[in-house]
Amino acid sequence: MFITGYAVMAGAAERLVLGYDSFGNICGRKNTPVKGAPLSGQDMTNKKYVFFLNSCSLEMQSLKISSLSLCVSSCPQEQLNSLEDLQSFARNNGSCLCIYNLNISSYTLNPKAAELCPTLPVPPSKSFPLFNRCVPQNPECYSKYASVLISMVNEMDVFHRILSGILAGRDTVIGLSVLALAFSFILVLAFRFIRTLLVHTLIALVVFGLLFVSGVLWWLYYDYRNDPSTELETEKENVKFLLGYAIFSTIVTVVLLSLILVLRKRLQFTVQLFRIVGKIIGRIPFLLFQPLWTFLILIVFWVFWVAVLLSLGTAGTAQTTSGGQVEYRALSGICYMAWYHFVGLIWTTEFILACQEMTIAGAVVTCYFNRNKNSPPPHPVLSSISVLFCYHLGTAVKGSFLVTILRIPRIVLLYLYNILKQKESACAKCLFKCCFCWFWCQESCLRYFNQHAYTTTAINGTNFCTSAKDAVFTLAKNSAKLASISCFGDFVLFLGKVFVVCFTVFGGLMAFNYHRELQAWVVPLLLVGFFAYVMSHSFLSVFEVTADAMFLCFAIDMETNDGSAEKPYFVDQELLTFVSQSNKLTEGQKYRSVRPFQDNEDGTELQPMT
Repeated sequence: MFITGYAVMAGAAERLVLGYDSFGNICGRKNTPVKGAPLSGQDMTNKKYVFFLNSCSLEMQSLKISSLSLCVSSCPQEQLNSLEDLQSFARNNGSCLCIYNLNISSYTLNPKAAELCPTLPVPPSKSFPLFNRCVPQNPECYSKYASVLISMVNEMDVFHRILSGILAGRDTVIGLSVLALAFSFILVLAFRFIRTLLVHTLIALVVFGLLFVSGVLWWLYYDYRNDPSTELETEKENVKFLLGYAIFSTIVTVVLLSLILVLRKRLQFTVQLFRIVGKIIGRIPFLLFQPLWTFLILIVFWVFWVAVLLSLGTAGTAQTTSGGQVEYRALSGICYMAWYHFVGLIWTTEFILACQEMTIAGAVVTCYFNRNKNSPPPHPVLSSISVLFCYHLGTAVKGSFLVTILRIPRIVLLYLYNILKQKESACAKCLFKCCFCWFWCQESCLRYFNQHAYTTTAINGTNFCTSAKDAVFTLAKNSAKLASISCFGDFVLFLGKVFVVCFTVFGGLMAFNYHRELQAWVVPLLLVGFFAYVMSHSFLSVFEVTADAMFLCFAIDMETNDGSAEKPYFVDQELLTFVSQSNKLTEGQKYRSVRPFQDNEDGTELQPMT
């Protein structure tokens, strides 16, 4: 909250995209006066473009353009050769190109008009669509203007370049996020009514998407690398990021194709698993809408987080200089606040996803431990949400905090790797990569145990630590039974997430590739990929959490009850038969691997699922 309050009070994100004049006025909005600057505090609602008085001979001084700048309502479309032309343009278009305190009628009468008006002749110009600047169209002036702009962008801090890229491509980012939402929702409905043909179709689309995205990334990298107009630092960064994306995408493609080839024989087994999970979700249909509320909450939080980040990036104090001009000086400590704000993004996102997992697990537990399977309890989702907010918010906070703690060292290592990559040796690179891999494995294991800890909390009502301990003991006793059942189901769900990310990133590649100028668009593309994965995970986790919660309830049910009249099982007969047959199938495969020349008679009864 302190970071938010400080960013709102000290920041001005509009300066990045709208631009501002030399007197502290932000173009396109009303402004407040700055002490010591008499021309500040003006209403610029109708003046949306930044115009430089000396656009043909700009110079850079300490990352500042030396020429005076004004907010104007329109850029001159034709060359203006005299003060009379400036006066006529102001009267006809309502756009004054001279200092604000100079009346239009005084353009030709004031002896200092030559100093208060732009250098003549004024070249024709057009508004720059990304930053609302009047860009001269005269070839000579344009080349000088572009050279100054290139030097300014190359010397800008990476943090500000990324912010500018996000702001410039904000419409594309929003559109791609909506596309990822649509893909995720379609997959949820498809998995609800899954059939063998649908699984084959999904796998074919994933294979096509992986191969196509990898090919497009390599093609874009080759195109950018051989483009002779690559001058900006942002374009050079795009080339580096594209190479990294292409290598990563190729590795993921090879690994996933290998896994699909190995696990192809258990396809029918997966269809039956999702049929049982779909039956449980059919008893609780509102579970399908749970990811939608989670997505809306995540969108509100992400918009809030980006707004605070933009405000932090523009936080600075207005200081007056000679002549009543205003300069914005960056405040110290902003980078540390940005890192703290980034940690808040990870922790809060994980907390929201943890609340969704606990809600789904609570609803599944309520329906599983209900004796009358034909009459499920009323409003299990609302009941689960009520219990979560009344008793178990601390459990979600602790689980998400542990994931955040493991993710922060990975981010710090990545930051150090980028700083030291020019100086480090091959041994250091190998050490960094090993550390990345180790922390990623730890995080994946922690997520798995957190999910079962949430389910145990919903069953027993205990705190996070006690539930985690009980979940570990239960999983250790039944690991052989549960792992083989849910392994391939989780893999198919992961393929669904890869499908959403692949086609969203492909749309991003096509969209961002047409806006190369002055955008660090590869970083927003990475942001889009991250959002697409979070959205798909949020939606498809309904099936993942439901299946894991169902099998954990089954394991606890088997331990607590014995099937007698005094302690009957809660398990549905279909689920009991499925688990029994799947375990026989797994044991039969192990037995055949030990005795390959065993008679067919011994193995026929172990193949009910094929």
